[in-house]
Amino acid sequence: MSGVDHLQELLGLPAVDFRPDDPASALPAADAAAWRISVDPFEDEDGTWEERFDAFLEAVDAARVRALIVGQWGESYEADSAYPIGLALAAAGRLTSLEALFVGDITQEEAEISWIEQSDVTGLLNAFPRLLEFGVRGGQGLSFPPVRHERLRSLVLESGGLPAEVVRGVTESELPSLDHLDLWLGVSEYGGDTGIADLAPLLSGTRFPGLRHLGLRNSEIQNEIAAALAAAPVVARLDTLDLSNGTLGDEGAAALLEGQPLTHLEHLDLHHHFLSEEMERRVTDALEPYGVAVDVSHRLEPWDNRGAEGRYTAVAE
Repeated sequence: MSGVDHLQELLGLPAVDFRPDDPASALPAADAAAWRISVDPFEDEDGTWEERFDAFLEAVDAARVRALIVGQWGESYEADSAYPIGLALAAAGRLTSLEALFVGDITQEEAEISWIEQSDVTGLLNAFPRLLEFGVRGGQGLSFPPVRHERLRSLVLESGGLPAEVVRGVTESELPSLDHLDLWLGVSEYGGDTGIADLAPLLSGTRFPGLRHLGLRNSEIQNEIAAALAAAPVVARLDTLDLSNGTLGDEGAAALLEGQPLTHLEHLDLHHHFLSEEMERRVTDALEPYGVAVDVSHRLEPWDNRGAEGRYTAVAE
């Protein structure tokens, strides 16, 4: 299974690792970078995440910071994300221009995605009313009770197993400006117990009237999702539909093609899939003449020739 990489940008700003020993003259302007605060728990000279965050707040003009990335904050099994989240909340009065925030920018080399201990992340949405983009990596311990946020445009939850309770919290939230939603649903072995019924409010089109990008990705029930989307009202308003990184096979792709028209889409992303070559051609031949950019790259074979039971998601553990 492939891992996940560090963010390269956030809010269109390049990701920059803050290091306390960098001279002030070498630092970009506070509003010109997406600042990543991260420590290696096995390097004593790194100190604690709190010490590095405090140093960051002193080294830059905190009131101008637009994007913040919370990287590794310690050994994953010793402290959950409530630790860095609490420190960010305490600094909310200084980070008055914050428009983008990502919690858990941790790679596979640092910790498997299932080892990232999350917590209730919605306090950040309440504390930062200017946020336009919000993302979280890791589903273990993740809590997302319904929340209201007037400005949020993009919500990304990356997980090897996203709990149904989290998905329901998202769909019950009031996010009138949301236009980009990306959910990595994962597998049941790692807590991904979301079913089609949990997605129903989203698929019905009654939630998030401004939604233009929908990603329901990295799922072991990718075929069922595709079949549900074939008749889902939400699809008609989308520009981009992303069903990548999951276990999609010919049956799911056929359901999509036999359902409502998809020719209005700008982009259909199916990469990391288990389609036959014939089905790949059917999908592209049906949509590309209408200007739909179709990604059917990274065709895979099931493990051990086990058919549908041998299909796997891109990210699980």
